[in-house]
Amino acid sequence: MKDVIDVMELQREKSRRVQPLDYRQLDFSGGFTPARFIFECGVKLHAQPLTIATATILMHRFFKEVDQANYDCFLIAASTLYLAGKVKDDPLKIRDIINVAHNTLHRGSSPLEIGDEYWNMRDAIVQAELLIMRILKFEVSIVHPHKYMLHYLRSMDGWLGKEQCNAIPIARTAASFLQDYHHDPSILEYSPQHVAVACISLALQCYGVRLPLIEDNDDEAWYSIFVKDLQKDKHWEIMEKVMEVYNKEPEIVN
Repeated sequence: MKDVIDVMELQREKSRRVQPLDYRQLDFSGGFTPARFIFECGVKLHAQPLTIATATILMHRFFKEVDQANYDCFLIAASTLYLAGKVKDDPLKIRDIINVAHNTLHRGSSPLEIGDEYWNMRDAIVQAELLIMRILKFEVSIVHPHKYMLHYLRSMDGWLGKEQCNAIPIARTAASFLQDYHHDPSILEYSPQHVAVACISLALQCYGVRLPLIEDNDDEAWYSIFVKDLQKDKHWEIMEKVMEVYNKEPEIVN
């Protein structure tokens, strides 16, 4: 199950393949969120996958409570990365965050010199971190779907058979779906257990994998052994939400 926790390499591969965006030209009103900015900066900072996931959840929760139009979304994104590093004990140096965020917004620019612009940005991140904490009422601990996914996949090893698990990258694909789903604020609407199951189920369907001893007309779905309160309609709803993420391409403002 090494693939489940090896999400960082997936993120690095994606960042190398994806055409760099000019974030300053994006229309964030179209449903695309600053989570893409968090992911790119997080990968450049070599942040842990759970740190990046935590930053996106904090960002989604913050913008759920306030009017996004009243805030600099890139400042909030950088601040949630800084805060997430503390929450997950994955310290990210504020100078590194400043330089990476600045370079990601201004492609090809040099690191900021220690001067007025640097200190203004540093103070802004620190103040934004305090604002985020107050808006979220200092409730920044997050229960992630990742640990549930790891448990479910390990339990499925014996169910599917080690040979099939090694031949088909179900764990790797499910982990990728889970990380990508953090781009969408709808992830806040569902329990982490349900999200984990939906991502695994989507991976199984992508590869046409049928679980042994499970029939389509069974009264109970395969995941009922893991979660008892997930109805089939909600299960499909979450899978649709995950798939919709890939249709939300950023819109460039002319």
